[in-house]
Amino acid sequence: MRLVAYSKEIAVCCGLLVDGGVVDIDANWQEADAPTSILEILQRGGECLEQINKLANKTSELIPLDSVKLLAPIPRPGKVLALAGNYAKHIEEAGLALGLSDSPRNTTVPRPFLMPSTAVTGPDEVIPWPVYSDKIDYELELVVVIGKKAKCVSIENAIDYVAGYTIANDVSARSVTFAKNRARRPWDEFYDWLNGKWADGFCPMGPYLVTKDEIDDVQSLDMRLTVNGKVRQQANTAQMIYKVADVVSFLSYLMTLEPGDVVCTGTPSGVAMATGQFLRPGDVIECTIESLGTLTNTVSDRPAGFYEPLA
Repeated sequence: MRLVAYSKEIAVCCGLLVDGGVVDIDANWQEADAPTSILEILQRGGECLEQINKLANKTSELIPLDSVKLLAPIPRPGKVLALAGNYAKHIEEAGLALGLSDSPRNTTVPRPFLMPSTAVTGPDEVIPWPVYSDKIDYELELVVVIGKKAKCVSIENAIDYVAGYTIANDVSARSVTFAKNRARRPWDEFYDWLNGKWADGFCPMGPYLVTKDEIDDVQSLDMRLTVNGKVRQQANTAQMIYKVADVVSFLSYLMTLEPGDVVCTGTPSGVAMATGQFLRPGDVIECTIESLGTLTNTVSDRPAGFYEPLA
């Protein structure tokens, strides 16, 4: 199934995307307790998903996809988690700053970090240029959406806790203007990198949530990111150091994962940090992952002034 969150006029709805359009879940639900969001669908579990799957064969009333505005599948996730350094070539292009052993899968563990839910935005939205950076970058990532509560789950069972997948662009500020005139301290570089992930609208997601039963092998999906039609990133999820099951299992030992939590699984090589081709106002970014669709966003104008508290 492809589940969509969308707005039509003033209403925010959830639906099932099928060939020919969108099945509005609320309008076609047979009972009085229709789920009102994809998050609620996941919280209600497998039985709810089964009922939704049946709706495709029970209605001929489809909403044209071009008549609605798609939103991020989970507009405000409880947790937004992401991985640093999960593709070997990306680690290499960053000058090995993230470290790379001869056998990272066997000798190291994932490096996750948290982002605020306010970073999430939807398809076709304009990515705001933050007031604290003059260099911003793109990062194509496969996103895992958690489907049920997971705590200390094994690698072998981890996929059982996954609802499905979507796409993210983990936009990153590669400079911070508040560093101007700052005294040097240990860890500043790390925190500057982390702060560069937190800006509003810096994690576009979508265009829809594809349930895991639709994906034959999540570790064999082609990935491509273009800027103004020119390819910047091209890879396959087979190149991930830590596979989806590794990541979900590892995170579940650090914290309880809940339905609707999202995990960005790292970016492949080709980012602007390595090439110097940073984003510019008006740039159109298209993120495509095989079987998951294309996520498109545009970069806003630069702010009139930047944040320099020590200037």
